[in-house]
Amino acid sequence: MIPELGQLSLSLALLLSVMQGCLPLVAKINAPHGLMHLSKTFAVLTFLMLTAAFAALIQVYVTSDFSVLNVVLNSHTAKPLLYKIVGAWGNHEGSMMLWIWVLSACGFLVAFLPASDRDLKYMTLSVLGLIAFGFLAFILFTSNPFLRVFPIPPEGEDLNPILQDIGLAFHPPTLYVGYVGFGIVFEIGRAHV
Repeated sequence: MIPELGQLSLSLALLLSVMQGCLPLVAKINAPHGLMHLSKTFAVLTFLMLTAAFAALIQVYVTSDFSVLNVVLNSHTAKPLLYKIVGAWGNHEGSMMLWIWVLSACGFLVAFLPASDRDLKYMTLSVLGLIAFGFLAFILFTSNPFLRVFPIPPEGEDLNPILQDIGLAFHPPTLYVGYVGFGIVFEIGRAHV
């Protein structure tokens, strides 16, 4: 049930990110300031859906749900809890989920930051929404972390031993905050050119 909720949350986030990305662009052309403020609402909803999806991914790792292929390939029941949690982003699919979640968190923060130039804020949210759409489409169609496996194996294959280091708990999240956070700076700089 949890993997299906994660899958549903990812799918809804894809639709919401399209609205977040396209609505301000359409509103700017057709009716300036008319519907642009809705991008803030869609940014918040996208963040909430991706938070639910990422929490579902962590949950299937913590509970060692071996009906999920990603967990089978990257976890084991004997792993300590910290490495089960870290295992959620210690693979390609989970790393992409962490990346898109950080991106949506940046959009969430931009939505609530005060801005003297509202058009700039809404266009920044629009670009973040379009970037999120691209990543979500990639995740859903080529790197889905919630794929099921049948028959369900009794045990997983374990995380790559090289990745079983305490640094993996902190390195990807901090690295992604820097990389993805730079997207906001890029958009603000692009809008001023």
